[in-house]
Amino acid sequence: MLKYRVSAVSYLNTIPFTYGIKSSKIYEIIDLQLNYPSLCAQKLINDEVDIALVPVAVLSSYYSFKIVSDYCISADGSVDTVCLYSNVSLNDIEYIYLDYQSKTSVELLKILCREYWNISPNFKNSKIGFEEKVKDNIAALIIGDRAFAANGKYKYVYDLSELWKQLTGLPFVFACWISNKEIDKAFLYEFNQSLKFGIENLEASIKSESDNYSHCDNPKEYLNEKISYILDDKKRKGMELFLKKINDL
Repeated sequence: MLKYRVSAVSYLNTIPFTYGIKSSKIYEIIDLQLNYPSLCAQKLINDEVDIALVPVAVLSSYYSFKIVSDYCISADGSVDTVCLYSNVSLNDIEYIYLDYQSKTSVELLKILCREYWNISPNFKNSKIGFEEKVKDNIAALIIGDRAFAANGKYKYVYDLSELWKQLTGLPFVFACWISNKEIDKAFLYEFNQSLKFGIENLEASIKSESDNYSHCDNPKEYLNEKISYILDDKKRKGMELFLKKINDL
């Protein structure tokens, strides 16, 4: 009998989590769904799932939502997969396409435009295929696994997590495990143990999904050196500052 509906992000950086969940006994009592970040959030908002790995920007609007894990998707410096791409310098950018897959990265870009670069481009919503529109004075925010293909393709690349670290001195949290309701404590313990298992068995998680992530040349290096999974006090401080800045926009 299914007990909870769980939505996880379908990116390379999440495979330790999904591997841990699939290796745990809780896998038999949950409905595990894989989606891109903003869809994970929308499912949680619509009460289509009970727990989801969602962009942290959702916490600025839904105050009843609760973080239910000490694990997250974050970076303490450059992350390589949340970047602004352009063929012209910052001051010459007139339009920026905003990636439809994550609100958090969009809000981070707006903060950097305002507080770090002091530029005021026109922001445009995007649809599938928007990555191909980067030309002349048009730039794009591209996140997730699609950024692997974009890196090295354009003249200018701005890593948003790295710039956040320069702006604030703090790491950046992209996504947390969040619930829209009270979750049984015994289940949460087992759920977090499954996440811990996945992180501690990183190589096995990569091997289990190797056929799905051929676009990344060195997934082990990416997951070990770019992604940080522990939601410690410093990351919580960075997240709190980010949420405050969203409300100031």
